[in-house]
Amino acid sequence: MLAKFLHKNLVEAGCDEAGRGCLSGPVYAAAVILPKNFENDFLKDSKQLSDNQRRKLRPIIETEAVAWAVASVNNVEIDEINILNASFLAMHRALDKLKTLPDCLLIDGNRFKKYKNISHHCIVKGDGKYLSIAAASILAKTYRDDYMLKLHQKYPQYDWVNNKGYGTIKHRKAIEVYGANKFHRKSFTLLPRQLELD
Repeated sequence: MLAKFLHKNLVEAGCDEAGRGCLSGPVYAAAVILPKNFENDFLKDSKQLSDNQRRKLRPIIETEAVAWAVASVNNVEIDEINILNASFLAMHRALDKLKTLPDCLLIDGNRFKKYKNISHHCIVKGDGKYLSIAAASILAKTYRDDYMLKLHQKYPQYDWVNNKGYGTIKHRKAIEVYGANKFHRKSFTLLPRQLELD
């Protein structure tokens, strides 16, 4: 069972991102404030759940949360400011959209760029420790997956319906055959560097 909160008397927002390691598409982030008495035995790190389980949990989170928001940073912005800063920016954008201002932020990971004057705690593997971060991980993941599925309709050759933009063998092979398109992250190594022969 994941922890309900870090500070009992503070309004906490859990934050997490999705798509940081992808070769294409945006990075998404979500911020979620759950009620202190929130309980759900099935809620855990989105990576440990099937797509079907995540889809069932999403409306529960959206209905029962005190506040929630999802935001993204596109691949062009990622190339301009780098993926780490883009992840922070996506979280900031999600926090900007919250209808309730939190007192404290619980951030999945080991680094974060301060948001306004709100205190934050970086928690490594936080999506497996706190309910609010796990909830944020599910929202970020499912909303990003939905976006990549829409892109797949226009660009089926990259197999985004299955890889969601991650660097699978099939995805890299498609880049090799068809080239990168406008949704690929040009600052990423899209194909393995070939050894130059003398």
